[in-house]
Amino acid sequence: MGETLDVGVVGVGAMGRHHARVYNELSGATLIGVADANADRAKQIADENGVRACDSAELCKQADAVSIAVPTRYHAEVARQCIDAGTGMLIEKPLVVKTATGRDLIDAADAEDVTLQVGHIERFNPVTEVLDEILADIDVISVSAKRLGPSVDRTVEDSAVTDLMIHDIDLICHLLPSAVSDIQVSGAAQGRYATATLEFASGVIGSLTASRVTEKKIRQFKITADSCYVTADFIDQSLEVHRQSVPEYVATDNEVRYRHESIVEKPAVRTGEPLKRELESFLDAVQTNSQPRVTGEDGIQAVELAQTIDRKAFDTGSSEGEFTTNAQTD
Repeated sequence: MGETLDVGVVGVGAMGRHHARVYNELSGATLIGVADANADRAKQIADENGVRACDSAELCKQADAVSIAVPTRYHAEVARQCIDAGTGMLIEKPLVVKTATGRDLIDAADAEDVTLQVGHIERFNPVTEVLDEILADIDVISVSAKRLGPSVDRTVEDSAVTDLMIHDIDLICHLLPSAVSDIQVSGAAQGRYATATLEFASGVIGSLTASRVTEKKIRQFKITADSCYVTADFIDQSLEVHRQSVPEYVATDNEVRYRHESIVEKPAVRTGEPLKRELESFLDAVQTNSQPRVTGEDGIQAVELAQTIDRKAFDTGSSEGEFTTNAQTD
């Protein structure tokens, strides 16, 4: 990156405070302020980062780029402030509550030549880059994604689908681009646990599980292909590729036993903090006026699928923005 950009963060709760921290660490950014509806929290995070707490509209006018990490229902309001000020924005996922609102924001940002990136952070996990390379050379049959964890000690307005599973929805759509032709779902625990099976036009099957009631944090992908089996851990930032499984019978101590042996490859992963990589990419898009790696349309697609799964799993009632398939609920 060339010149340093003045940046701000609107919403400095559980996620936004980390945006402020990382911006303060980036050589290409100067954090000039933070904003939050909670004045005490805004002052605390501002003091920690040596900046001032201010009004969101004022911050959007003064900054070159802003992270929007307020609750989802306020995303559009702050995004409009950025568009009016001509300020690039990274909007945390999920992009919006209503997809029609999201499309209006995309159109308005395009009209004013304002960068709009969506915060699907797993796109910037080093593991994803390696998966991109591996999947380019194999024929995928199925993908199993698990995003599990215990209950959190803060208020979360979104269900396990729109808060957690949406990460894996976006990843599958990115890694295996194909139209979704069918969706089967199940839900439990008042929105805190859900499973979904997506069938793609390409024939690939995606099985996704999201949970806020599992007493172990898991962020895993498992991919079955004709020639190999791939496991990826987004927490450890590690991968294994199992190839050439060979069955054989082995005689030992007058007994014949059956076993399978395979070659296990462990591709090198250049580990690093995904949020730092995400914000660096965002600032580069703002500075070069280029298309961000995660576009508004990517965000809309993930929201549409997540809302369809939510409605079928928990009978949320609203079909606004629903992803059109011929799916039948289990």
